[in-house]
Amino acid sequence: MTRLHDPAQRGFASDNYAGVLPEVLEAVAEANLGHQGAYGADVYTAALGERIRELFGDAARAFPVFNGTGANIVALSSVSDRWSAVVCADTGHIHVDEGGAPEKVAGLKLFVVPTDGGKLTPEAISAAVPDRAGDVHWAQPRVLSVAQSTELGTVYTPDELRALAQYAHERGWLLHVDGSRLANAAASLGTSLRAITTDVGVDVLSVGGTKSGLLSAELVVVLNEGTAGGVEYVRKLSMQLASKQRFLAAQFLALFTDDLYLRVAGHANAMARLLAELVGAIDGVVITQPVQSNAVFAELPRAASEALMERVPFYFWDEIRGEVRWMCAWDTTEEDVRSFADAVARQLS
Repeated sequence: MTRLHDPAQRGFASDNYAGVLPEVLEAVAEANLGHQGAYGADVYTAALGERIRELFGDAARAFPVFNGTGANIVALSSVSDRWSAVVCADTGHIHVDEGGAPEKVAGLKLFVVPTDGGKLTPEAISAAVPDRAGDVHWAQPRVLSVAQSTELGTVYTPDELRALAQYAHERGWLLHVDGSRLANAAASLGTSLRAITTDVGVDVLSVGGTKSGLLSAELVVVLNEGTAGGVEYVRKLSMQLASKQRFLAAQFLALFTDDLYLRVAGHANAMARLLAELVGAIDGVVITQPVQSNAVFAELPRAASEALMERVPFYFWDEIRGEVRWMCAWDTTEEDVRSFADAVARQLS
């Protein structure tokens, strides 16, 4: 096959732009030998189930899916009724960037809560979502959904998540974590995946694979037995059941071997910190959010941003304010970061 792109082209638009981890490609090639059962009846899916129980606890159940939106739809649909609502942040991916899928596909009402730095608090939820439990005229909140790390790159501490879980459970709600960058949060906090999910009261979560270097593989993990009825059926009707599921499972097995997920996430986080340090020292650049994971948000003159975008892929996060987002990935190098910071400095000089 003829190569259609320049491998030397680098950018900071999204960690989705990065390629696939070599360890993951090797795992797919290994799983490709011979025949295995379809639709999850294979040894790789079984092995992944065991590994997920090791990582998250004995009650954890894993369901591989194709993409992040699908993971969120399957997770939320599995724990909701037709009259249910989901409470989320105003910056939440399920609200801003999933094309209305929670409403149109899952039929869920979203109650959106204004946030500071993308993070929900019990106080903010109480101020935005009235207590109308049992009111037939009001969609009934069933799930509180948070992103970890958040869409603004900030990270919930275990104590913050525990407080949200307690708040939700006291009201008969469940806590869902949109963990498309869960590994980055764990690496940032220096903790295990279990410490920021099972141990703090999370009921169901979506575990990101693509942003960690996988190929079209995400994961729904049900943590509390009995909270997600029929998730296997919801996955099928949501068109997220892979016939050759062994290839999805094998990728996650590779990612969860020898803490690869923490190493690649920690590297991406470190590159973001370096980028923020270098560009933050440039006159005309303002870092707008705490750099706690692999994202850097900044404001600089619009003309400078537009000129830089012609050479290095990234985009505006807030078009009105001119705020940009720079994402680092598992394969971002220190040379990439320093070269880009130099380009920013030259553009603003």
